[in-house]
Amino acid sequence: MKDLHKEPRRPSSSPPTESPAHAREGEFKPLQLGPLSIWPPVELAPMAGVSNLPFRRLCAEFGAGLFLSEMITARGYRLENEMSRLLAASAADEWPRSVQIYGADPLDLGEMVKQLVADGVDHIDMNFGCPVPKVTRHGGGSAIPVKPRLLARLLRAAVSSAGRVPVTIKVRKGIDDSLITYPDAGRVAQEEGAAGICLHGRTAAELYSGAADWDAIGDLKSQVSIPVLGNGDIWEAHDALRMMRSTGCDGVVVGRACLGRPWLFGELAAIFDGRDPAPPPRLAEVIRIMDRHARALVDFFGPERGVYQMRKWCSWYTKGFPGSAAARGKLSRMGSLDEMHAVLAELDPELAFPPGALRVNRAKRGGTQRVRLPEGYLLCRHDDTPPKSPHTPEELAAWERALGGG
Repeated sequence: MKDLHKEPRRPSSSPPTESPAHAREGEFKPLQLGPLSIWPPVELAPMAGVSNLPFRRLCAEFGAGLFLSEMITARGYRLENEMSRLLAASAADEWPRSVQIYGADPLDLGEMVKQLVADGVDHIDMNFGCPVPKVTRHGGGSAIPVKPRLLARLLRAAVSSAGRVPVTIKVRKGIDDSLITYPDAGRVAQEEGAAGICLHGRTAAELYSGAADWDAIGDLKSQVSIPVLGNGDIWEAHDALRMMRSTGCDGVVVGRACLGRPWLFGELAAIFDGRDPAPPPRLAEVIRIMDRHARALVDFFGPERGVYQMRKWCSWYTKGFPGSAAARGKLSRMGSLDEMHAVLAELDPELAFPPGALRVNRAKRGGTQRVRLPEGYLLCRHDDTPPKSPHTPEELAAWERALGGG
């Protein structure tokens, strides 16, 4: 068995006021997902447009853990869609290789999993929590756990094709406060042989607003014997300890907080190992990290697409630094890495990382939504019929663009 080692309840968005500074010796165990033993018990969330190979490798250099790919559709992968295949790509030194997949057809999922396993994937995660309207109104994403028998059918197809490769699922609390689905999802995950389940402590209606409900994570942990990962409001390393202490969950999933802060995984590794984390980097070091990240994106996606991808990262990396607002405006329109360097040269490299930027939402907009479901979808929650999936290249492209928004 190979280990990864390298150098309450409903919390507010304000910094923690009390908690032991770091993990006590023996307080937490490695996250066990089938044959994988992950230390520290920390996972990079599979975020669309974010968790590609360049960013995963950058995060892994700062600290160990489990680093998931962004979500890849089963139909796109099976049809050998160029972008689907690229986003599923890995590097020889990436271990464990972890891919998140999405699909609503058992045949597609089963065949995709077989191909991924044959290609050497070490872990497969299934997304049943996407709240994007264009997905849920067709019965996909977070709409699937509404029908436990359908969820079971899809998970069974993946697990039976995965062999010894562990399969986990990610879900939200439910559709809204009147339709909570995570208890059924946990039961199905355990019965169908999932190696673990991740719960984002918000409903699909809440999107990313308000505070994540850590009580729900603790409740799920009390109901199942498989590992439970908690997701929601892990802004600083201390938040991970607070979540695990208050819920009893087996690991944490880090999403928006690491955007423009890949060194957060180094802070998490330190705090779980009982050490004080290093202070955040000054702007000069942030710029060096940005340069490495930008060059990796260009190498991976090509010059034009790589620079385009880097625009949003420039905004996230510089968020909160004094005088950076004007620079972000210019960086959002940059057409080359030379332009990026010229704009960043206008800033004071000795600026300290702004403490107020640690808990700032860098990506998802706030607000809530009314979740769209197919007409009559709730009339028969025992139905296990898969929703209609895209078949033509045009339908597939539109579907994947919709998923990319979530």
